Amino acid sequence: MEKSEIMKRFKIVYAIIMLCCIYIFLRVVIIQNTTKWDKEAEKLEFKEFPLSARRGDICAADGSPMATSIPFYELRMDMGAPGLAKDFYGKVDSLSKCLSRFFRDKSAGVYKAELKRAFSQQKHYYLITPHRVSYAQLQEIKKFPILRRGRNKGGVMPERSDERVYPTGNLASRTLGKLTKEGGDGSGGNAGAFGLEQSFEKELKGEDGVAVKQNMSGRWFVISKDDPEDGKNIITTLDVRMQDQVTYALKLQMEKTRAAYGTAILMEVKTGDIKAIANFGINSKGQLIGGYQNYAIGNAGCSEPGSTFKLASLMAAFEDGKIDTSTMVDTGNGLWKYKKVEIKDSDYKKGGHGHGMITAKHAFELSSNIGLAKLITQAYAGEEGDFIKRVNKLGMFEKLDLGIQGEAKPYFNKPEYKTWSGISLAWMSFGYELKVTPLQTLTFYNAVANGGCMMKPRLVKGVTENGNVKEKIGTEKLKWSICSAKTLRMARAMLEGVVTNGTGKALETKAYKIAGKSGTALVANNKEGYLQGGQKIYQSSFAGYFPADDPKYSCIVVINDPKGGDFYGSSIAGPVFRQISDYVYSYELGLNEDEELPFKKIENDIPGATAGRKKDIANVLDELDILNGFAFTKSEWVEAKPDEDGLQLSNREVEKGTVPNVKGMGATDAVYLLENNGMKVSVRGRGKVKSQSVRAGTKIQRGQNIVLVLS
Repeated sequence: MEKSEIMKRFKIVYAIIMLCCIYIFLRVVIIQNTTKWDKEAEKLEFKEFPLSARRGDICAADGSPMATSIPFYELRMDMGAPGLAKDFYGKVDSLSKCLSRFFRDKSAGVYKAELKRAFSQQKHYYLITPHRVSYAQLQEIKKFPILRRGRNKGGVMPERSDERVYPTGNLASRTLGKLTKEGGDGSGGNAGAFGLEQSFEKELKGEDGVAVKQNMSGRWFVISKDDPEDGKNIITTLDVRMQDQVTYALKLQMEKTRAAYGTAILMEVKTGDIKAIANFGINSKGQLIGGYQNYAIGNAGCSEPGSTFKLASLMAAFEDGKIDTSTMVDTGNGLWKYKKVEIKDSDYKKGGHGHGMITAKHAFELSSNIGLAKLITQAYAGEEGDFIKRVNKLGMFEKLDLGIQGEAKPYFNKPEYKTWSGISLAWMSFGYELKVTPLQTLTFYNAVANGGCMMKPRLVKGVTENGNVKEKIGTEKLKWSICSAKTLRMARAMLEGVVTNGTGKALETKAYKIAGKSGTALVANNKEGYLQGGQKIYQSSFAGYFPADDPKYSCIVVINDPKGGDFYGSSIAGPVFRQISDYVYSYELGLNEDEELPFKKIENDIPGATAGRKKDIANVLDELDILNGFAFTKSEWVEAKPDEDGLQLSNREVEKGTVPNVKGMGATDAVYLLENNGMKVSVRGRGKVKSQSVRAGTKIQRGQNIVLVLS
């Protein structure tokens, strides 16, 4: 082969080699300068994960939490932690026994086998148990063998997550709301589903942070993070003690009457502050459920009010100068045919004499449908539109914007509507052919109590952050005056007369004056009219205020479809109103010592009272030489209260399966008792137990949360 041919081939090979080198060099440059592989490397070495912000509390007026987020922990171990191998096999038996005794879900042998398997596999994120534990429980678990040595030597690394709890149980549950598991924006995470939780989602949620973990030799370490911004707290106008009493009184009557639903609202007259709001309904299984629907302000409770509307009817006629309280009206024998339609008084009896000729005031006190229908139809004959305009000016149909989504719009029939008929005005006069919510009715009655000034109902009075007020929501006047002073005087005289001379006489008490109006309405069904399945369904109500001579609080109670034969507002809703007013007057407005009320007083905590194990209290009192009386106490748990003679001792029974009364106990005894009954306990404050979130005597559901507030 010629030398030139060899050189030619050599040059070709050389060129190919050079081209390959250039290609490899360019690929290296490209790879080194691309972000794709950087990102892939970061995935191997770094991992971002969100740090959830703590959701803000929803608090009562005094700042005590009614909805709060409590930390719980997943118990995990890093089986590759430095120093863990030193004596893992020597201590795993003891750790397994401690875990088995604590959680009572698996034997010590099973725990031991699982721990040894995880250790042999060097799992860096091993979940010891699916049970989440409270902070107090975590502190106890951290004392177990191996775990007591901490993160690096013991491998313990608890993962925190917050759980939404409601320390006051089901009190005002529909108003407070609940959380849904999915975020409202589709991003996932807890978000308000309804109530204040939903309406104030932005303030309560806060801003999530970001944590960055770095992988070092198979172990993840947090190397940096952006701290989350916790949610703000919402301060409501609710009073826990009042809320408890309103809920209790309504529930008792609901259980007694087996009603379909019921609601009760308590409002402060001068401010419009809602101090308590309760809702009960029957679910698909026939069970009575608190907070089933918001019957107080939502569409579910927006209905024809019946006789409680008679106050607005007469006030409209007073204000227009058509009549006054002394105007006479003939109610006859209790039955009146108006344009071929029968109108009856509630106490009509065939062949009876009825009430005959009476004043407008007495017609209101006796809740005469005939009296109201005749007075209004005669006053506004040919001027039906004027009646409607005047009622609107009274503020009966004001939009309230309470701050909770789902407020129902009031409805009022009008002459220009197709639904208007020749008898519409008569039926409107005693509360039909219109729909309002209980809160709208109460707002009107509250204005009468407040000298004519209509206050906008207020449920939230502020937003706080780290103890500082970020937003203050003040009181608001919807109308400075709904009517003249003369009309107001007549209206208040009629409301007082209902209790002293009329349908509400059973509510009268010598201790203080009540003013109000009972209501009994037939419930309509759009398809069947006022006969549902061939039967009539009634709604009972009572709206009013107290003390009548110096009004402080207004209240409305509505109970729908009570069973048992009685359905009148005065005998179904009235007693609930009276029980609420008795409590509020006694404990909030100051009952004199010589005055008596028929309802049992709620015992207050006595300063110096204590409770706990008999032997522990005995040791203390023995040192003080005041041990007398302990021989007569048989229970392991006792209560000691100071009295005039020095000390009163009593047994405190603890029934298995029911929540024990731990008030007055120290945290150690209280937590021991509750956790032994399968409850998850959270403790706030120091000292003795001041209050417990789940009522004593309630049936225990295993794993149920309970919050103890210490003083």
